[in-house]
Amino acid sequence: MYDVNRITNDRLPAVPVRGVVFLPNSDVRVEVGRDFSKNAVAEAEANRDGHVILLFQSNPEIVEPEFADFIEVGLLARISVKIKLPNGNYKIKFEPLARVQVNDLITKEPFYLIDFTTMVLRPENLDEEQVLLKMVSKEIVENAQFLFRDSKKILDALQSGITSDKLCDLIASELRISENERAKYLTTISINKRLQFLLEDIEKEKNLQSIETKINESVRKSADQSQKEYYLREKMRAIQEELGDSKQDDIQKLQEAIDKSDMPKEVKEKAQKELKRYEYLSPNSSEANVARTYLETLISIPWQTTTADENDINVAIDKLEEAHYGLDKVKERIIEYLSVKMLTGKNPQTILCLSGPPGVGKTSLAKSIANALNRKFVKTSLGGVRDEAEIRGHRRTYVGALPGRVINGMIKAGVANPVFLIDEIDKLVVDERNDPSSALLEVLDPEQNEFFSDHYVEEPYNLSNVLFIATANYLENIFPPLRDRMEIIELSSYTEIEKYHIGRKFLVSKQIEHHGLDASKLTIEDDAIRTIIKDYTREAGVRQLERLIGSIVRKAIKEILVGKLDHVTVSPDRLTNYLGKPLYFNNVIQKEDMVGVVTGLAYTEAGGDTLDVEATYYEGKTLMLTTGNLGNVMKESALAALSYVRTNAKNYGIDPALFEKSDIHIHVPEGAIPKDGPSAGVTMATALVSALSRRKVDRFVGMTGEITLKGRVLPIGGLKEKAISAARSGLKRIIIPKANERDIEEIPKEVRDVLEIGFAETIDDVLAFALKN
Repeated sequence: MYDVNRITNDRLPAVPVRGVVFLPNSDVRVEVGRDFSKNAVAEAEANRDGHVILLFQSNPEIVEPEFADFIEVGLLARISVKIKLPNGNYKIKFEPLARVQVNDLITKEPFYLIDFTTMVLRPENLDEEQVLLKMVSKEIVENAQFLFRDSKKILDALQSGITSDKLCDLIASELRISENERAKYLTTISINKRLQFLLEDIEKEKNLQSIETKINESVRKSADQSQKEYYLREKMRAIQEELGDSKQDDIQKLQEAIDKSDMPKEVKEKAQKELKRYEYLSPNSSEANVARTYLETLISIPWQTTTADENDINVAIDKLEEAHYGLDKVKERIIEYLSVKMLTGKNPQTILCLSGPPGVGKTSLAKSIANALNRKFVKTSLGGVRDEAEIRGHRRTYVGALPGRVINGMIKAGVANPVFLIDEIDKLVVDERNDPSSALLEVLDPEQNEFFSDHYVEEPYNLSNVLFIATANYLENIFPPLRDRMEIIELSSYTEIEKYHIGRKFLVSKQIEHHGLDASKLTIEDDAIRTIIKDYTREAGVRQLERLIGSIVRKAIKEILVGKLDHVTVSPDRLTNYLGKPLYFNNVIQKEDMVGVVTGLAYTEAGGDTLDVEATYYEGKTLMLTTGNLGNVMKESALAALSYVRTNAKNYGIDPALFEKSDIHIHVPEGAIPKDGPSAGVTMATALVSALSRRKVDRFVGMTGEITLKGRVLPIGGLKEKAISAARSGLKRIIIPKANERDIEEIPKEVRDVLEIGFAETIDDVLAFALKN
């Protein structure tokens, strides 16, 4: 039907073939299973005298290929034998006739119909063909055993005298090359080009064979050496067993552990050297114990193993918000820090130091940072550490030497990039003989810690991937060069509002779960939590609050079990049953306006509070008395207030002669509590003016601010805590320095809603706001 020596254009059904490329003059067997291929075979047998086009997919994974998915050259073939398989597919032997140029895909349904043009050989340079054929034949004869899948078939064909065209196709079909490389023999009609391709591929295979031979030779030599070493070791083990001195099993385990570890090359070489030394030491010697402990330490250190960081900043934000209430500025700074970390892929150059009173969440914040980054967390406390060796480790010459806290922490973490919390960094003990803080300089300095040297390990260890976070209670106790290497983030004490939300959202559920109680069996009312905070705690953090809630949960469990109750509700009036009488009493406003009594606003480590400042005068010798356990700064503020009032006495209707014949006394109640700071200056000045002018002070007004001799009011700190204490005490108005107007947003909205806030630039503004008449 088709003359392969003439160019013919026609259309035939096609069978797409995956994962293999066939050539003319070769044996073609294909399993046909796809429906469109079965339909094409049926059409060929019925109407095309068994002729089909074999198309070859460039990507074998495509189930329903398009025209662009086929190699541009196919095979014209005739069905020779067809066998139906048990699975419904057909095993077909095709007789390939000629290469065809695939022009177009006419249709895909119900079978692929292809428009094609047969490709015909054209005359070429016969001399060149003869030379190339001779070269190919020589290579085949010399290297047939490793070049071909069936070398006998190729050698027989070479001796039978077939044409160059058929020989090229036969050789290419049997050559040990990939199907993608075999495709070039299908698409190339020129015999000379195909012969050149054969020479190139044969040369490539020879090179690969040469490399393989070298590798095999090297492996053989290595195996021979290994067998020799094995024989000698077995002999040595037998001798040692006879002497009762065998430790080969231990050495083998150590060797396997060294091989599996992620040590750098230099460290591994040192470990091997130490293992050799350990092998020849007596098991009963102290040297053997030292060597073995050292090897175990090297093996357990995570040299290069790391965890993948979380790179979504929104995930980090959500995790911080879930774990901590409030601390908005602190969390914002941490998020900025983590953002730089995620953007650059490197640890920022600064080391974070979380500073604040006990119990405000420094350690839990560090854990949250580790959780947000999806890193391991490890902690070491430096409280009471006085020896540099605690940080750097002891040298192995000492009996019982071990690595320092840094390397031990890394071993505990198990990875080279944990979040490493250095707790209580301000509690290092420094004296004339010991200064462990200097050893920390290398640990925390990003320019140096890439080559941290532990005295015990004796090999440089890379700490640059570790995210160090330090905590401290008192910054002034930190060694200045060490503090200079850290960025300080200060955590102030929690306000009562923040403590309430922390208790409600975190602590109650935590304690109920910790004690194994069903949450549906216990209810602690919101007012009860507020009462606990106000009447039973005085702290910066929430540790005592958590302990008290835990105590309530335990007593509630007892009630449930003893009384066979289904549910217990804890209300404010029942707190005495659980916690006893209130431990603290909060200041409240006076019952009436008074002369010489002014309400001041104070900031303490436990939060804010109000305090009354009382002033009076009596006949005496111009003395100035201050009582109430006042510090030096507060006493100086009292003197400044007196000087200002005395200077401006006439302006406030005060007889200047009073100062010449009177003693003046300023007292701040609750004398057992130390008090200090300059922010009570305006309060004492107002109390003096009120007492000396006999004008009453509005009891609903509280105030804070530092005073100068010229009557200016200077800014203060702790405004948020002071405002909250004012609202709690029942005050309706507070006076603050004008310079603190920028800090108003720090005051919670629920406090701003109940307080009228006045701003003062001078003491006159304060007096106009606070004095009656």
